[in-house]
Amino acid sequence: MTQFMNHRENIVTEAIDGLLMASGGKLVRLDGYPHIRVVLRADWDKSRVALVSGGGSGHEPAHAGFVGPGMLTAAVCGDVFASPSVDAVLAGILAVTGPAGCLLVVKNYTGDRLNFGLAAERARAFGLKVNIVIVDDDIALPDLPQARGLAGTLFVHKIAGHLAEQGQDLAAVTQAAQRVIAGTKSIGMSLDTCTVPGSHKENRIAPGKAELGLGIHGEPGVEQIDFTSAEQAMAAVTQKLAAMTDTSAPHVALLNNLGAASVLEMAVLSYELLRSDLGKRLKFIVGPAAMMTSLDMRGFSVSVLPVTPADEAALCAATPLAAWPGCQRVANPAPLALPDGLTPIRPIPSSHPATRAFLQKCCQIMMGMEADLNALDAKSGDGDTGSTLAGAARALIGALDHLPLADHTQLYRAIGLELSQTMGGSSGVLLAIFFAAAGDAASSGLTMQGALLAGLERMQQIGGANLGDRTMIDALQPALMVLDQGMKAATAAARKGADHTATLRRANAGRAAYVNAETLAGHKDPGAEAVARLFEALTTA
Repeated sequence: MTQFMNHRENIVTEAIDGLLMASGGKLVRLDGYPHIRVVLRADWDKSRVALVSGGGSGHEPAHAGFVGPGMLTAAVCGDVFASPSVDAVLAGILAVTGPAGCLLVVKNYTGDRLNFGLAAERARAFGLKVNIVIVDDDIALPDLPQARGLAGTLFVHKIAGHLAEQGQDLAAVTQAAQRVIAGTKSIGMSLDTCTVPGSHKENRIAPGKAELGLGIHGEPGVEQIDFTSAEQAMAAVTQKLAAMTDTSAPHVALLNNLGAASVLEMAVLSYELLRSDLGKRLKFIVGPAAMMTSLDMRGFSVSVLPVTPADEAALCAATPLAAWPGCQRVANPAPLALPDGLTPIRPIPSSHPATRAFLQKCCQIMMGMEADLNALDAKSGDGDTGSTLAGAARALIGALDHLPLADHTQLYRAIGLELSQTMGGSSGVLLAIFFAAAGDAASSGLTMQGALLAGLERMQQIGGANLGDRTMIDALQPALMVLDQGMKAATAAARKGADHTATLRRANAGRAAYVNAETLAGHKDPGAEAVARLFEALTTA
């Protein structure tokens, strides 16, 4: 089992009960498990138009997560990716519908259309006023006569739900929902398929590919395309949407996480969406957030809607529902200036071909060992030592034209400043301290070896690591101690120190300090290995 569940047949009911128990009493359900699974507002009094939606589970927080003031009155939950039964839908309608009537919001899938449609007919036979709207916002297959319903459904929930909350009648709420459906366009993209609980995963998307236009039940998309970057992925999506939107109207976009994209990735996708050609038409954005998911699908979808002032008011109206991320005005504020004292003081550049060539060689060596160091760090850390050092090296190469290459005292300080700004994590801070202190020592007349040892001592004082603590110091300190004997002696000392870290079963500093002895045993510290390889490459060169 690779999913957090107890039994496949109970996953939906247990998830609903978990939602209810954590709602603070705001949500309740109808009796009738497991055949009838209806979540509804605990405060509902049937005085206004009821809004009912639902469908298969696996799209959480949709649909039950959007039950509450200003959105849905009730959600009818089926099995994973399966429509709820006619009886379940009818139970939901009967539980919340009063004289004002009820609007059913249904995504365009055959099972949902049939079951919600028959339930509506049976409810009308009870004398209830029930209207139904079908959401068909997917544009992936433009020639398909019945387009699928995707995350654009959330626009209907919020706008129609707001009008119902304000006391509008059933005709007005229905008309608004139909207008929103007509204007909403959506398309999704994913790097992987989803895993249905208890079922074998279909791995149809090859590495290096992305599927464009797939459905929220894992249905295949319209095409698989090469995947190179977030920019390229978002461009493929926005080009499809832009071709079907009105260039003269302001739009709102809904950026939806299909389940497994990280928050960091979704923020990057938001950046790419808002700077795209389509982004120029966007006045508001909802998300990025997981709203209409497909279990653990590693993808996203974008929905767009031309907005009227009334739509803006409805989308931006406050609701207490945590699942609704809010509708925000798109803005591009200018950055504020750094506070006094933090603006970098740039040294006066100067040229020195030999120093430039030496620094460039060091940086190229660091970039060349990126993959190896990442693999080594993955055994005892978070697998990014190589990328951290390579990133700093690339930044340093880019700064060579601005460095005081002819003044080694100022050069140490300038390198320290550059690393503090471009190198992430504690290693960037420690190396910045190392070079800054070496610059201070060099200004007092110490030799290169003396200056570098002074920088090492300051780094140890602040960082707290010593020889034998399984850090880069285990290679750096022995090398610097014999640097006056030549590079060969320094290289041999660095290699001996790095190799020794593989025998150390406990780290006393750095992230590896949290790793057990069995994991560390036999693996060299990546920082020490980086120092040893740098000396070896320089000696060979």
